[in-house]
Amino acid sequence: MDTAIYPGSFDPITYGHLNIIERALSIFSRVVVLVAVNPQKSYLFSPGEKVEMIRETTREWPRVEVDHSEGLLVEYARRRQIHIAVRGLRAVTDFEGEFAMALTNRTLWQEMDTVFLMTRADYMYLSSSVVRQVAQLGGDISSFVPPAVEGRLRAKFGHA
Repeated sequence: MDTAIYPGSFDPITYGHLNIIERALSIFSRVVVLVAVNPQKSYLFSPGEKVEMIRETTREWPRVEVDHSEGLLVEYARRRQIHIAVRGLRAVTDFEGEFAMALTNRTLWQEMDTVFLMTRADYMYLSSSVVRQVAQLGGDISSFVPPAVEGRLRAKFGHA
C-alpha cells in the first residue's frame, strides 16, 4: 500500500473529515493530512492552529502525519513522492469541482491520481463553514466536531 495525501483547509476539522481519514487508513499504509493554504481565502484558524487540532484529533492513528503547505498540492506531492490524493465527497454537487481539481493536478503532474471517498451519510450535510456559523452563533456543535475542536471554536467566538 502507498501513502496518500488528504489535502484541505480543515477550518476546522470535523467528524466528516475524520471519517474520511479513518476510511483512507483502511486503504493506504499512511495518510498525510495536509493543511493547504489558499491565498484567496480567509480563515478562522492559522495553519499552525489547524495542524495542532488535527494532530490532537488523529493522535489515535499512528499512521497519520499532519503537515501544511502554501504551494500547489502537486509540488508538495512531487517533493514527497506521494502519488495519490484522497478527497471526500459529500454530495453530487462536490463532484464537479473535485473532478476538475483532480484533472488539473493530473495535468500538472502525470504521476498524480485522486481517489474519491464518500463520507458517511450522517455527515453528508456537514461542512466547516456550517460548523463555524453555528459556533459563532453559540449553537451546540458537539455532534459536528471533537471536544478539542469545540473548545477552540468556543474560545474564538467568546463562548468559552
